Amino acid sequence: MEGGVPQRAWLLMAAGNNRGHGGNSGYDDQVDAYYSWDSNVPNHKNLAVGDPIALWDKEHLLGVSVIEEIETSRGTKMLGRCPQCNTTRIALRKNVEPPYRCMKCRHEFTSPRADVVEVVQYKARYDAAWTSLDGRFDAREIRSLAVNAGEFNAMRQLDWAAFRETLIAKDAARAVDRVAARVDLSWQADPGCLVDMPQGFSHALVRVRRGQQQFRERLLAAQGSMCAFTGGAPTRVLEAGHLYSYGQLGTHFEHGGLMLRRDIHRLFDDGLLAVQPSSLCIDVAPALATYPQYARLHDEPLTLRLKDEQVDWLGKHWNEHRVDAQALGNGNPV
Repeated sequence: MEGGVPQRAWLLMAAGNNRGHGGNSGYDDQVDAYYSWDSNVPNHKNLAVGDPIALWDKEHLLGVSVIEEIETSRGTKMLGRCPQCNTTRIALRKNVEPPYRCMKCRHEFTSPRADVVEVVQYKARYDAAWTSLDGRFDAREIRSLAVNAGEFNAMRQLDWAAFRETLIAKDAARAVDRVAARVDLSWQADPGCLVDMPQGFSHALVRVRRGQQQFRERLLAAQGSMCAFTGGAPTRVLEAGHLYSYGQLGTHFEHGGLMLRRDIHRLFDDGLLAVQPSSLCIDVAPALATYPQYARLHDEPLTLRLKDEQVDWLGKHWNEHRVDAQALGNGNPV
């Protein structure tokens, strides 16, 4: 990162079975959680943990996030080839016979020649920082923000500085803040997170911020396997949530966090969940109250006794997302 701008960011095509062309069978994506590709795709080795990403579907922007984990495994992939020149550059045409046409030799044919090849399969997870921005940009705007505007690859570099400024201009500053909170100068590979699976061919690479693991361990030791808002939960779904913007302060304060379920963590960061500082009871924003699983939390006390410092941080959070929002005439923070 230089001057607060990530060195690399990516624009990823996520259109389900429509993402490929006639030469492949599509990919398994869940746009708000993970993105899949393989070693036949240009730039397949270039994405890294900590890179900001923007996903689109050929027509408009879907959302933004930061890669938090990349899983790899060996597998196979079926390719469709032109029966005349053997290229995979073939197009499936609608309402035209024969349905296939080779973009290289122009041969037209009824069905491609099937070819099964070995590939490395990749899956990037990014759900922790995902912000939906469905329809905020159209296709023309998105293409203009790629590093190479004329590029057609499904995974292409994004001009993050220009993209960031455009997001802010479109009142999506919270998406920028969420990315900034995850992109940190001190990201580093954590050897403890390199995992060899029993089959011996699959692994995951995860990067963590310096001190983040120790911060989580301290919170777990003090709080136990407990979400501060909802109660007992498996540690697998609990995150060490900062009660302030780590992206702005860059410090893990000793009593500056709570263990939170992942969905609760995200809603707290957005201000849709807050804690009333005098009663220490949960406040659910109107936009969230339509969901029964969250509405039932309203006016409920937290599940643990807080330190004075935690109460102070929660008060600052309350002022930002309730008092300041109401002063601006917006009692429904988003």
